[in-house]
Amino acid sequence: MRSVIGACPRRVISALALIVVALTLAPATGAVAAQDDRQVIRVGTEGTYPPFSFSADGQLTGYDIEVIEAVAERAGWELEFVQSQFDALFGALDAGRIDLIANQITINPEREESYVFSEPYTYSRGVIVAAKDNDEISSLEDLEGKVTAQSATSNWSQVAEEAGARVENVEQFAQAADLVSRGRVDAIVNDNIAVLDYLASTGDDQVEVVGEAGEEVSRQALAFRPEDEQLAAEADRALDSLRADGTLREISEEYFRADVSVEGGGEADVGEGRGGASAWQVAKDTAWPALVALIKVTLTLTVLSFSIGLAAAVPIALARMSTSRWLSWPARSFISAVRGTPLLLQLFVVFFGLPQVGIDLPPYVAGALALSVNVAGYAAESVRGALLSVPHGQHEAAATLGMSRALALRRVVLPQAARIAVPPLSNTLVSLVKDTSLVSVVLLTDLFRVVQVEASASFQYLPLYALAGLYYWIVCTVLSTGQQRLETRLNRYVTT
Repeated sequence: MRSVIGACPRRVISALALIVVALTLAPATGAVAAQDDRQVIRVGTEGTYPPFSFSADGQLTGYDIEVIEAVAERAGWELEFVQSQFDALFGALDAGRIDLIANQITINPEREESYVFSEPYTYSRGVIVAAKDNDEISSLEDLEGKVTAQSATSNWSQVAEEAGARVENVEQFAQAADLVSRGRVDAIVNDNIAVLDYLASTGDDQVEVVGEAGEEVSRQALAFRPEDEQLAAEADRALDSLRADGTLREISEEYFRADVSVEGGGEADVGEGRGGASAWQVAKDTAWPALVALIKVTLTLTVLSFSIGLAAAVPIALARMSTSRWLSWPARSFISAVRGTPLLLQLFVVFFGLPQVGIDLPPYVAGALALSVNVAGYAAESVRGALLSVPHGQHEAAATLGMSRALALRRVVLPQAARIAVPPLSNTLVSLVKDTSLVSVVLLTDLFRVVQVEASASFQYLPLYALAGLYYWIVCTVLSTGQQRLETRLNRYVTT
């Protein structure tokens, strides 16, 4: 068996090398060189938290976005926005994937121990949201033993936990509001401005503000790594300048009809919100950006990851079948580790964990590597099963004809095993297409992330998620059709 592994075709190795080179040169969302002398600053933001950070007409906008753009203009920065789920932003900051977070980050003692903050640019207060007919909750004390829906790493999640509530994690406020209206959870604790914007934009009459989350005023600021105190100082000088000439007040009044950039600047009012577009119009406007993301990220990641994973799966499967423990045990351990851990965990390890040991991969490369490793683990077992399914008589017949073990494997066994392996490998490929929806946690904007961003801005969840489902279904249907044709083509290798 060792001689068989050593005889792995050079063409496979060459192809694998070319794929790796292509992957390394693929575009990523990491920092790029500025076209002038200005410093490139990577800004992490959610893009799904209106009215602070959201998408409108395909462009990232919101109060936080306009504030950081104004800061950058005064500080001489070149901005590069990196969108991700809120729960992944601090991990990205810790790993050096971004330089600061602009996403209504509340200053609290726990965060001050780990991060450096700019001067506050928003002052707000927390409120409690419950169902319209609620008569049990009106203060934080009433949350004892209740269930709330919060983003896992938000300041409001901590407030709810300290009040004695059990927290269920969600990504967006609209999802939490839906859970409250359907009785799945009891309440939400969140920023009063975000709540007002949601109610004004959606006209939701199933939930309402039932009380304040304490009397303390919350302060929101830009968050930096501890070693970036100089950047924070530059931001402070820019904020002081913007506050002095009234720019911050103008941005605030544009969104809230009050100056929330200073404490006691007035009660925020979001007017009629941002709603109005029909479901059909929203889906129509999102169709093209979603298709672009499907082609540029989802499909390219699928092709590259499957190619690399399958190329690695063959030698891993052969090693798994080897009588040598030095080959079989590492292969067994690899397969067990991949199949025994979630793909999401593997993405986090590659993207956030490896930088701590000096391996800092760009987002695209990190996503492709994690997906390739996952494919290799599952495909190796499919290949091994297919190889074992080839009748032993085929090996004996090849030996009778004078073929070496390597030649018999390449010309007799592998062609027949390929036909047997097509269905399970096709299933792995189809699953991979859908698994790419997780890569937003490594700062990649794939098809599903585009739809999430647009849904958070328009609140048209059903038509947009249906649009995403249609795209995934079309791709998977095409792959299934290709599988059938490939099986027909390979039938000539099956003995009768």
